Amino acid sequence: MDEFSSPVTNLIDELARLPGVGRKSAQRLAFHIIKMPKEEVSALAEAIVSARENVRYCKVCGCLSDEEVCPICADPMRDHSQIMVLESDRDKAAYERTGQYKGTYHILQGVISPLKGVSPGDLKIRELLERLRDGKVKEVIIATNPSPEGDTTAMYLSRLIKPLGVKVSRIANGVPVGGNLEYVDEVTLARALEGRVAW
Repeated sequence: MDEFSSPVTNLIDELARLPGVGRKSAQRLAFHIIKMPKEEVSALAEAIVSARENVRYCKVCGCLSDEEVCPICADPMRDHSQIMVLESDRDKAAYERTGQYKGTYHILQGVISPLKGVSPGDLKIRELLERLRDGKVKEVIIATNPSPEGDTTAMYLSRLIKPLGVKVSRIANGVPVGGNLEYVDEVTLARALEGRVAW
């Protein structure tokens, strides 16, 4: 027998499916949502549906956007000769908060992880290489997280890109090993970008 009525149990079950949300957190969220004014619940539901229906991946860099080409790729003031390669959009948001990086991005949508069944073919590597073919890109900054998977991905990318005559660099130490870029403060990220090294 369920502890709660069927609609409450269903809401808890759906919330518990979200990453990082355990059963107890899902219960807290469910009870909070139930207590919210009806207009706020409708606004939340509408925001979820709207994001799911209207957000897509930029056809150039692969980041989330509501346009075919994201504002960064479309901005002529950005340095299009420089691409920073990141694991996720959350990492891009972290670098944008620093205000230090003026180039463009490429989102891999993950890292190579044989233990999790993620191979190079599962990532947006082919799309990155296509961006390098016209010779306009002079530097690729690999900014994957400093983890075994991030380092493996960085090494793999470096070996693919160097023969194309493009400078390859890696963000400097300062970002803690095993840490995630989205949680690193802006000053540390800016220093890591400034101190990047050739790979």
